[in-house]
Amino acid sequence: MPKERNTDDLFGKVSDGELPPADSPLPTLLSDIPRERFPRHIAVIMDGNGRWAQRQGLPRIDGHRRGVESVRRTSEECTRLGMEQLTLYCLSSENWKRPQQEIDFLMHLLEQYMIEERTTIMENNLRVRMIGRREDIPDQVLKELDKTVELSSTNDGMWLNLAINYGGRRELVDAIQKIAADVASGQQSVEAISEQTVSENLYTAGLDDPDLLVRTAGEMRISNFLLWQISYAEIWVTEACWPEFDEAALHQAIASFAGRNRKFGGLN
Repeated sequence: MPKERNTDDLFGKVSDGELPPADSPLPTLLSDIPRERFPRHIAVIMDGNGRWAQRQGLPRIDGHRRGVESVRRTSEECTRLGMEQLTLYCLSSENWKRPQQEIDFLMHLLEQYMIEERTTIMENNLRVRMIGRREDIPDQVLKELDKTVELSSTNDGMWLNLAINYGGRRELVDAIQKIAADVASGQQSVEAISEQTVSENLYTAGLDDPDLLVRTAGEMRISNFLLWQISYAEIWVTEACWPEFDEAALHQAIASFAGRNRKFGGLN
């Protein structure tokens, strides 16, 4: 592990180095890790809500309800640790195949979250952004989502990116279509198309690529999530289901990331 250092700056805002409140305790697991070793952007595949509920003898929808508590814990702790961006896989484009009753509840839960969490979002200075396709999402849910996005647009803290009705392959197809349209209209030449061109036409345009991808519930797959963006992300998987994911698990993921040697295809 790196040498011990003054830990007062580990919670400083990336933008201006402002120190956290004096009563903010530093997690023991992270106490000797320099802040520059922390990930700046964490993406999470929040898996296992249904399995957690079934193990408790509860309906699957109770797992989704408990999962919202994990969203709150994780976003607040990431803010406290000075993360710049947190991207959560809330609803994939394939999830519409689930039973209609479960889909209806998920939409209700999303709408409820957008209303009830506004105070917490503002208190934590979060900037909310949706990535994904708006099609198929009920108008009332979009209305509340847009209200929260607009309200938080004046904040300057961590980006909380919610992947809703999101699919990585669909995102790439949409980007290709936009680039092709620009070529057809003469706004873009084929020869000038680059990786940057692709990135600028993705749903995540303007955001940094994730440094760390976390997956809960032990599954060893990426489930069509951020296929372009996670090219060099470090991956950390836990057996804990999403409703069980807490601050301690987040600290473990960050500590694991900090101990890795990221070479990006080269040599150190």
